[in-house]
Amino acid sequence: MNNQQKTGAIIVAAGKGERMGGVDKMFALLGGKPILARVIDTFHKCKSIDQIVLVVSRENLEPCQHLVAEQGWSKVTEVCPGGERRQDSVAAGLSRLKSCHWVVIHDGARPLVTVDLIDRGLEAARETGAAVAGVPVTDTIKVADNDRIVQETPPRQSLWAVQTPQVFRFDIIAKAYQQVKAEVTDDATLVEQLGYKVKLYMGTRDNIKVTTPDDLILAGVLWQKHGK
Repeated sequence: MNNQQKTGAIIVAAGKGERMGGVDKMFALLGGKPILARVIDTFHKCKSIDQIVLVVSRENLEPCQHLVAEQGWSKVTEVCPGGERRQDSVAAGLSRLKSCHWVVIHDGARPLVTVDLIDRGLEAARETGAAVAGVPVTDTIKVADNDRIVQETPPRQSLWAVQTPQVFRFDIIAKAYQQVKAEVTDDATLVEQLGYKVKLYMGTRDNIKVTTPDDLILAGVLWQKHGK
């Protein structure tokens, strides 16, 4: 990356965590530290990242501001409230980035992200201006209708399970958020709908999203496996 081109990160952590059985997953402990802190630690250590915007729920605004101050994460320039949908939260984060050429968007619930995964995303994004981490699907996937009747079995070799980080040139992702209003589950979809090419790069199977109590147990096992 050109040294003149600043890179900002948006860590999205504004979800309600309704499948966690009443536990706030952002503050659930992983190796003795909150999941969200593990994510921010990694982005703060990454030399490619110049600025971090943390997007959280309104309930967590004050606790997260305290956490940032406690940990001394100097790259975190803003802790802001998110919106109703994930894409509203990303839009809030985008509006607070300052003079960034590249944007790395990551789910706060994926605590096993690595510096290498971030850096490889930035490298991959140089090709088309947009790149997302993913892993090839190993299961056979069926497309079904509302009655659960199978309509199609797409060839497995063309299917990828998409993760974050997702990396974009700032002008591309900003334009996507300004022009596309459809509800989506990932940022790349908005970019694709504008006709831009999105490059897939190899994620890791350990880069899981903590959504349920079982995911938290698995994340703990993976954390220990890596000797963290």
